[in-house]
Amino acid sequence: MNFTIKTIIVLLIFNLSMFGQNTEIQPYTLIKKIDSIEIRFYPSAKIVKTSSENGDNNFGKLFQYISGKNDKNKKIAMTAPVYMDEKGKEMAFVLPSLYNDIEVPESTRDDVTTHTTKPMYVASLTYGGYSNSEKVKKHKNTLINTLKKSEIATIGKLKILGYDAPFKFYNRRNEVMIEINYNN
Repeated sequence: MNFTIKTIIVLLIFNLSMFGQNTEIQPYTLIKKIDSIEIRFYPSAKIVKTSSENGDNNFGKLFQYISGKNDKNKKIAMTAPVYMDEKGKEMAFVLPSLYNDIEVPESTRDDVTTHTTKPMYVASLTYGGYSNSEKVKKHKNTLINTLKKSEIATIGKLKILGYDAPFKFYNRRNEVMIEINYNN
């Protein structure tokens, strides 16, 4: 077997092994669909977040926190999605649901904080592949235009959600999401 075929086989095995991991996904209730848009209800959740002027090392700071760089030296499982703002300056990880009922370790860094989100209704649009600014813009426009046509008011700013590790090549899941003013 030549080097290229061996490399491809190793990468496929590695990638397939990553599909088998059980990553906790933040729970929500699907309320209804409008075209390709989902209206969802998210209960409150515990998050850890950070920001920086240019987005440098936001992932690294949050990853250090869940890797045990916190006041309890506690390792915390990675969950999905990872939340980012549209400008790439803010990032947040949702903590595993078991932390909804117990105390959350505090960060040892001033620029990494923990919070409890409020329950909220959101509109979300899912898209695949690797995310980039062009895809975000396209799906944001679809999301906003669909909400306007449906006369649903938005609250706050757009969030970009990533569900997969960078080395996952197939069936990637990304979303654009915005809080909405929704009355059943």
